[in-house]
Amino acid sequence: MKKLLIATVVASLSATTLFVASPAFAQNGSRTATKKAKAPAPKHRLIKRKSTKSVAKTDPVPEGSVQWSCQDGLSFALKGDMQRDQIVTVHWANKNYNLPREATTTGADRFHDAATGLDLVVIPTKAMLFSDHDGSRLADECKTAAMTQGAPAPTQSNALQKSGS
Repeated sequence: MKKLLIATVVASLSATTLFVASPAFAQNGSRTATKKAKAPAPKHRLIKRKSTKSVAKTDPVPEGSVQWSCQDGLSFALKGDMQRDQIVTVHWANKNYNLPREATTTGADRFHDAATGLDLVVIPTKAMLFSDHDGSRLADECKTAAMTQGAPAPTQSNALQKSGS
């Protein structure tokens, strides 16, 4: 009996609330003309956005570096003496890479950094820049201004050949 009494009280209160609270019922006096009330438009907050003119951090080209011009209009700068230094600095894609020398059996000069994956191989006629990450050749047919005039690359093997003659 208590459940029946509670159910009727709840039903009558909800019906009364529906008719009284409905703005359409208050205007027209009929239940059939009820419409959904529009929700108030959300307030727009001002969101501060970062400037699109952000400057990417780039390393400057090292002073005293030699420019190597490559095929397809590419180039890199190299600082250091390839004939005697154990580490050279290569400026490529707006970054400086310190590449340590690696021994080769072919006589080519190879400077490779496993952490960055950059690999510079220099033979007497040209230099090539590789990426270990995807196995691609980044730059090919790279030469200094002296090499375009016919001079050999400034490699360690070329220096040894000159001193032995």
